[in-house]
Amino acid sequence: MPYKTTVGRTVYRFEDLKTVLAKATPERSGDHLAGIAAESAEERVAARMALADIPLKAFLEDFVIPYESDEITRLIVDRLDYKAFGEVASLTVGEFREWLLADSTDTETIARVSPGIMPEMAAAVSKLMRAQDLIAAAKKIEVVSSFRNTIGLPGRLSVRLQPNHPTDDPKGVAASILDGLFYGAGDAVIGINPASDNIDAVCKILTMLDSIISHYEIPTQACVLTHVTTSIKAIERGVPVDLVFQSIAGTQKANESFGVSIALLKEGMEAALSLGRGTVGNDVMYFETGQGSALSANAHHGVDQQTIEARCYALAREFHPLLVNTVVGFIGPEYLYDGKQIIRAGLEDHFCGKLMGLPMGVDICYTNHAKADQDDMDVLLTALASAGVTYIMGVPGADDIMLNYQSTSFHDALNIRRLMGLKPAPEFEEWLIGTGLADEGMGLIPQTSANRLMIGAMEL
Repeated sequence: MPYKTTVGRTVYRFEDLKTVLAKATPERSGDHLAGIAAESAEERVAARMALADIPLKAFLEDFVIPYESDEITRLIVDRLDYKAFGEVASLTVGEFREWLLADSTDTETIARVSPGIMPEMAAAVSKLMRAQDLIAAAKKIEVVSSFRNTIGLPGRLSVRLQPNHPTDDPKGVAASILDGLFYGAGDAVIGINPASDNIDAVCKILTMLDSIISHYEIPTQACVLTHVTTSIKAIERGVPVDLVFQSIAGTQKANESFGVSIALLKEGMEAALSLGRGTVGNDVMYFETGQGSALSANAHHGVDQQTIEARCYALAREFHPLLVNTVVGFIGPEYLYDGKQIIRAGLEDHFCGKLMGLPMGVDICYTNHAKADQDDMDVLLTALASAGVTYIMGVPGADDIMLNYQSTSFHDALNIRRLMGLKPAPEFEEWLIGTGLADEGMGLIPQTSANRLMIGAMEL
């Protein structure tokens, strides 16, 4: 179905919904690379005007990727809660934006409607929003998940402790874990990207992580960010696996390039659930996403990268994950060129993920060849903390020496918690206070307690 609008004396005609969505997207290098971006600022404004007038009901008929050829589209359509959608079914995209920002639309209302929102609707409304809109709307949304602690509660900010090492050296990993714990990081997960996907190496790291968590009775969870099939093999070996990780994409073809499918993800979830390792909850899945992954796999079907990213969230919410995060600037400047584009994308992804009902975190990051720096990351970190982001990354010195990219540090996480008056997950906060690593105001770590923890770790 074509859509059109008039700007001045020029009539702009857009062939279908996916074209309007692509042309309305704030400028980013990935859409230019795909050849689908607006050709001018005027065309972008025209596309947004057209998009604002499109009824939400149109998304139920004009699919950006055909139902017959894509299992993600089928999941989106078949799992949609049409009763929940009924509360906003009469709105256009522009009116949906106003509805989300209205004072009368509160946390409970959005939670009730969320199962009826298609990812393309979420992406569409985000394209009409300023940064402040994305922050204000996301702030209203609360999504809580749990495994050994409770993540996403109001007034809380969790941190993934990311102790990556270029050779998976256990001593190097353990040193980074201790460093992170001293700064209150690790309540989201102690999550390691292994240098190798070798099953023996993965099992060794998982066993080490379990021994640290068990020895110190830390109310958190561990994860080695390996392929879902490797996690399943580890579980079959009897290795202690808390969370099953997988990178996912928003199209069937892109997921196939990752070697995953909906059926395989279900197998991974069932394997993790069979272990019964959760204490306060049973959310066992951890997903990572990122704008541009489908384009890099030539699997985007002419759909803009931000809409494809939102479709990842429909796949993720099928599995009630403990954690989801967009690794927003990781793929590189070919997809998000500079700090401005990374900041915008991070706010979009966070808003869309939360609107879709996910415990949404952001890896606030950039590659060394992008036109971005740590000041840009500080801006995005502060904006996301204001927006109620569920968790961020804690990387030693903000410099991941294995993945070779820049993120946020343990110090950054501690500072933003203090600045915004935020605390870790309640069970983890209680542990920090009980071990003497923090006081009730999350104050400075007493050196004597840190030394005791270090000595105990050396003895493990």
